[in-house]
Parts: sequence; structure tokens; C-alpha cells
Amino acid sequence: MIVRDYFDMSQEENIFCAKRILVDSIYKQANLEGIGVTFAETQDILNDVNVESVKPKDVSKVCCLRDGWKYLFDSLNKELDLIFLEDIHNLIARFDVDYRYLGKIREDEVMISGTSWRPEIPSNEDIDKLCEMLKVDSSKDITDQAINIGLYIMRMQPFKDGNKRVGSFAMNKILIEYGKGIFNVPVELDGTFKQKLVEYYESNDNSDLKMFVAEKCLDGTNRIKN
Repeated sequence: MIVRDYFDMSQEENIFCAKRILVDSIYKQANLEGIGVTFAETQDILNDVNVESVKPKDVSKVCCLRDGWKYLFDSLNKELDLIFLEDIHNLIARFDVDYRYLGKIREDEVMISGTSWRPEIPSNEDIDKLCEMLKVDSSKDITDQAINIGLYIMRMQPFKDGNKRVGSFAMNKILIEYGKGIFNVPVELDGTFKQKLVEYYESNDNSDLKMFVAEKCLDGTNRIKN
């Protein structure tokens, strides 16, 4: 199943839209990761206002997401490659894994919440496949490629933790670079997204989740009339 492009913006327009809703994006990402902050608290944290109702570690994690977005904007028009993924992981997972594992492909097994399924330890062949997949073909549907790449990273679990975030940033880099919108999971749909993600983990069939992402988790302007 191929997801056709939903939006058609210039890169400049897409960057403007992404920056305009940046607080909302970080708020949604934080909640997807189990950080129970409100939109107002997220805004205060990003404005360096002391928020006593939020744990210091959670404040730091929100700031890590901000740093990830800054790196994304700075990296537009640069190649999407393994270095980008490693750099993003180094920024967003600083409070999730030991510093020795930041930006490093994992060499140990990991457990996945909500399922007994476990991803294999990435082999050299797996890494080569990922690197090849990261090469976007501008002659094909960008949205379809972006979603496939983001979800593949989430399932492959190349890092010890933070793979949903890394996959999300990869997806957004592609979408924004090519003017095809912004990926965010609405807070009220967190549970549905996570359940469909677990089903994808177990089946290795992303079609249902991909359509959910396309229909419920993309935003932008200049919607294409299909």
C-alpha cells in the first residue's frame, strides 16, 4: 500500500508551519513518551520559566526534544543518513540511557513494552539495509517514504531507547524538507497509535499503522485534492 502525498508546500512554507506549531509538536512528543505535561507547561519550559509541577528530569527531557528540533532545522538539505540518526539520538536520549550508549547502535537485546516480541540485535546487514532505505527518491511519493522510514526505525530499534523519537525526527526531516507536512500524534490518540505500533512490531506489516499515521497524524497547508 502506497500513501500518496497529502500536502504540497514549499520548503520555506513547511519550515514556517513547523516552527509556528513547535511548542505543540514538543508537547505531543513528550506525552507520547509518557511525560505528562500540559501545553502551557511545555510552553513555559521552552521559555525557561520554572515549572514546579513538572519533575526536573521531565523538564530536561522536554528540552532535549527542543534540541532535537533545532538540529533538524539546521540539518535540512543535508543527507538523511546514519549520522543524522546517531546525532538525534545523542540529543534526545541523554536522560534515558547511559552516556556510553548515546548515538551508538545497540549491541544488546532490548525489551518492548506491551509485547513479548523482541527486535533482533542489528547486524551489519541490517545497518546496510537501513542506510539504503534512508536514501529518499524524490521521483516517488515522499510521504509514503517518510512514513515507511520512520516506522521502520521504530520497529528495528537501532538504539537502546528513544527509537520512537528518532523515527519521528527522521520522518519529519523528510516531510519538511520536501514540503509534505508535519508528523505528530495527537495526545488523545496516543493509546491507539501505541497499540497499532505494537501490532506492527509483531506482524511486520505496517499497512494499518501507515494509513492511521497518514489520516490522523499529518498536518500542513495546501492540501492536495486526490
